[in-house]
Amino acid sequence: MSQGGEMIGGSGGAVRGGAYAVGARVRVTQQIPFGSGTSTTSVEGRVVRFGQQKTGSWFAHSKDDRLWLDRLELRKDDGELIVCNLDEFSRVEVVGG
Repeated sequence: MSQGGEMIGGSGGAVRGGAYAVGARVRVTQQIPFGSGTSTTSVEGRVVRFGQQKTGSWFAHSKDDRLWLDRLELRKDDGELIVCNLDEFSRVEVVGG
């Protein structure tokens, strides 16, 4: 999926085998359990960075004894920077433009 930009990718987590070129336009759709149903939200922007980052949360038997999350940073058309914490219910699509 390279579009001539720097390739970035994770080590497996939520976006198994995913790699997104910096500058590629993507849509992230996430579902959040809410009451007896789910709330769905989507955001579009250009990839700034993708990778695993550790949180301040302690998690036994993981790397550095911390909880690691797959994070995708996007810049929206209006310049706003969005950080998406991806999980198994997140869907990332490369979109045109």
